[in-house]
Amino acid sequence: GQRTQGGLLFGTAPRGSVSVALDGKPVRLAPDGRFLIGFDRDAAPAAEIVATLADGAHVRETLKIKPRVWDVQSLPTLPKGTTPTPEFLARRKIELERIDAARAIRSDSQGWRDSFVWPVLGRISGVFGSQRIYAGEPGSPHTGVDIARPTGTPVAAPADGVVILAAQEPFTLEGRLLMIDHGMGLNSAFLHLSRIDVVEGQKVVRGQIVGAIGTTGRSTGAHLHWGMKIGDVRIDPQLLAGPMPQTP
Repeated sequence: GQRTQGGLLFGTAPRGSVSVALDGKPVRLAPDGRFLIGFDRDAAPAAEIVATLADGAHVRETLKIKPRVWDVQSLPTLPKGTTPTPEFLARRKIELERIDAARAIRSDSQGWRDSFVWPVLGRISGVFGSQRIYAGEPGSPHTGVDIARPTGTPVAAPADGVVILAAQEPFTLEGRLLMIDHGMGLNSAFLHLSRIDVVEGQKVVRGQIVGAIGTTGRSTGAHLHWGMKIGDVRIDPQLLAGPMPQTP
């Protein structure tokens, strides 16, 4: 993996390890000793990973995390937005509870071991970590990568997994939202879909069509927003999928 902000690292614990922790937080450990750790957009320049052995001894390693330069745009005359209505906040609370419940699901998928592929090929119209400053007030950083394609363009699973959320009724912001768990706490989210072709609990394989691009929810045009998290950490899907292949 890449030791950088937004990066995901694949590791193997020393033989005989009973646990692994990153900066004091437990890390899931597969039976063969493999594990995943991720670094969010604003990760510190260094992190410590510690493996605890059966005899109580510890093996430590300090990881240097490379900083990245983010695309930050200043819009000094544009206000950040309007105040949410009570009706919006009530609906949003229910939606966020559904998203949190989905991310709490722990499947036995081994998709995290796959080589990830792009769910759709096309022009990248938004990158991870970008941000706008509205009249001096920072907006939320972009949490995924956007691929611009027409409504109805098929979307494929980037790796094997289990469907943990399939919101056929569009959410206020995400629109039709599909989430796939790849195992070990690693999951993908696909936003603004025009349709969803799978159901919750269904197993999917890499390359399987799972839905289609749309512009549902808060969207200014047809595109796919692909976000990824490992545990509570948002990571950059582009670092997993690699350079976008040339499209006709």
